[in-house]
Amino acid sequence: MIDLHNPLHLIGRPAEFVLLDNLIKSSEPYAEHKILASIDHDDVDYPIHALKFGSDKPGVPVLFFVGGVHGIERIGAQVVLAFLDSFIQRLQWDESIQYTLQNMRIWFIPITNPVGFKFYWRSNGNHVDLMRNAPIDAQGPVTPLIGGHRISRRLPWFRGEVDNMEIESQSLTDLVIRESKSAPLSLLLDAHSGFGTTDRLWFPMASTHKPIEHLAEVYSLYQLLTRNYPNNDYLFEPQSHNYLTHGDLWDYSYLEACKAQANLIPLTLEMGSWRWVKKNPLQLSRLGVFNPMKPHRLQRTLRGHLMLMEFLIRASRSWKNWLPSQSLRAHNHREALDLWYKK
Repeated sequence: MIDLHNPLHLIGRPAEFVLLDNLIKSSEPYAEHKILASIDHDDVDYPIHALKFGSDKPGVPVLFFVGGVHGIERIGAQVVLAFLDSFIQRLQWDESIQYTLQNMRIWFIPITNPVGFKFYWRSNGNHVDLMRNAPIDAQGPVTPLIGGHRISRRLPWFRGEVDNMEIESQSLTDLVIRESKSAPLSLLLDAHSGFGTTDRLWFPMASTHKPIEHLAEVYSLYQLLTRNYPNNDYLFEPQSHNYLTHGDLWDYSYLEACKAQANLIPLTLEMGSWRWVKKNPLQLSRLGVFNPMKPHRLQRTLRGHLMLMEFLIRASRSWKNWLPSQSLRAHNHREALDLWYKK
């Protein structure tokens, strides 16, 4: 059995790499395996693996599950890998999933930043924070350093060079934008950890307090989640409620999709890792601030987001039944403004 909890992987290959290799092999009858890019670091190649399930037909909805953008936030990749494992197992017997995939596409990119993941860095091998790396600037004051900067790559949250995206950022956003252009709807979930004590679902923007163009659609998705799972404990909100940042990948992807008149709704799952520290102060360490260290908390977290990921599959497949009609968009937009932007 592969122990995802053991932090001593640094000696060799991380257990998540081994698990992903095994899942790629077991997915062969059902998925197309792609390498989005290969990162050369200290003469070692680190591929970015992607698995595509479902229909190649144009005009079907697309769903992305993304993890491992920040190498120190192990739990994000582990949640995506755990769901991928369950998904492959179900494909072997569950006719409902087999039927669903005839009419949609699902992409898994569990470890977007393999070099950072290998060395337990937030940044990639060039010491660039991939979530501050897109060519987009915040429209308002950002927290010094944390909001992204170009002072020095020796400091955390470094944005990288002007208008020069890192290979990891570019390959991921290229895939998302390209797929979104041909889809009636694209949903994306990017799993992170490390902010607050509550699990949050953030939608764009991170660079401005202004509402997005697809606010009515986001509100419909929020209503769908809360009506079908009224006891869920996610705080669903714009990322800008908490802070502004430069270079957010999903702001950039969303705006590029809008230019192509595509419907992309990217969500960031920000797991509230501070509660793990609150429950166990001994966890207050470089790893423990971002990841559950107790085995029972890790297991609870790995199973705790399965409902959300299953929901997103159903919502993607059945998009025609909940996306607002043109006549309802104005109403939903007003409701969303009252909920999220009323001062």
